[in-house]
Amino acid sequence: VMMSVLQNAFANSSSSLIQSKVTGSLVFVLLPPISYLEFFLAYVIAAAIRGVAVGIGVLLVTVWFAPPGFQQPLWILVFALLGGGIMGALGVVAGIWADKFDQLAAFQNFLIMPLTMLSGVFYSIHSLPAFWQGVSHFNPFFFMIDGLRYGFFGVDDVSPWTSIGVVADCFVVLAVITLQMLARGYKLRA
Repeated sequence: VMMSVLQNAFANSSSSLIQSKVTGSLVFVLLPPISYLEFFLAYVIAAAIRGVAVGIGVLLVTVWFAPPGFQQPLWILVFALLGGGIMGALGVVAGIWADKFDQLAAFQNFLIMPLTMLSGVFYSIHSLPAFWQGVSHFNPFFFMIDGLRYGFFGVDDVSPWTSIGVVADCFVVLAVITLQMLARGYKLRA
């Protein structure tokens, strides 16, 4: 579920921006008198909503095969929304940075996918050697996955409070970076 949320939130904001840049229709997004904060919120909220909607769809399809426990539903919602927000903001950064679809694909293939796959989504980090357990704690995706796992099953590798702190901090840092890029018009205004 979380992989679907993360991948689709990133895809929503990044592909929307890069498509607008490639087709030249970005000017129509930049012309209206909206602030860069409103621009940011529109893309990130839309990305988070798409991510959560796809996550719900995946959950509805898989519930027939492996009924999940909903131990902490509020944690599920919080981690899904924050994870979608992080990936939406990261998608805006990638969409602004990339000039072509190939660059966007490189961003996703060499940053997003490795971080996702090395986040403990398919395994508990306790099965890793001590060194790699330590490395996993520098991956924000690990905390998103672990927090959602806690919400569904009540099982975690680290405290959910630690996870929510790391995920919230990560969102704030990405939001600040994205807002600065938008305020400066980086690669958006000629």
